[in-house]
Amino acid sequence: MSQCLVKKQIAGTDLEVSPLGFGTVKFGRNQGVKYPEHFTIPDDREMLDLLTLAHTLGMNLLDTAPAYGTSEERLGQLFTKHKGLRDQWVICSKVGEEFIAVENGQGESYFDFSEQHIRFSVERSLKRLNTDVIELLLVHSNGDDVNIIEQTGCLEVLADLKKKGKILASGMSTKTVAGGILALKHSDVAMVTYNLNEQGEKPVLNYAQEHGKGIFIKKAFASGHACLLGQDPVLESMKLVFSHPAVSSAIVGTINPAHMQQNVEAFLKASRI
Repeated sequence: MSQCLVKKQIAGTDLEVSPLGFGTVKFGRNQGVKYPEHFTIPDDREMLDLLTLAHTLGMNLLDTAPAYGTSEERLGQLFTKHKGLRDQWVICSKVGEEFIAVENGQGESYFDFSEQHIRFSVERSLKRLNTDVIELLLVHSNGDDVNIIEQTGCLEVLADLKKKGKILASGMSTKTVAGGILALKHSDVAMVTYNLNEQGEKPVLNYAQEHGKGIFIKKAFASGHACLLGQDPVLESMKLVFSHPAVSSAIVGTINPAHMQQNVEAFLKASRI
């Protein structure tokens, strides 16, 4: 590929990220996920090959979370083993959601937004990832966005951790318009759903554009369910997502090398249209 991704500064921060971020839920969890097809968690060599390919294509944003099973631990082990690998990435992790795997089952999540748990979770993520700082830390909402923000003080806790240098920017992965806008009023970034099938959270993107805040897109391909008859759903998804100037990056979680390259090619093509 003659072209690769050009990084963009997240509005209101000093961080620069690639327009496509690498989501790593499939590095650590295949229970209780909403993808249309079952997948096998890649081994360490496959993980390293995927990270190398992503970096070669220009990606520098790595999205993980405690809720992604063993994703953080496995990434941290690779960072320890391969010198310089950590420095290639802007890491986005999360707090609030925990996932418990169940043998021969689907596993289950639970949520804890207390100050004690948030501080514990961040310190645990730092250790798991073998890093001194996490660039972006988001609250992993259960859908009750506004109450979480107003009743738990979670974003104030992240602001304090930012002052202490544990994280460089904060935000929330939200599920409602009101929650996304409120999160942006109190932090740097909102991660929202925006795709061919779901565009109800567009007002959050508009607010971010008007107020100089960052936007990450989750489920840009509707978790693999995006479908348009007679059109390329990946290309059309890219055109939709990146037509909005507020978007800093879209998180894509493929573990198929060919699909990863196709996603980048589709983004580059969409950006020329």
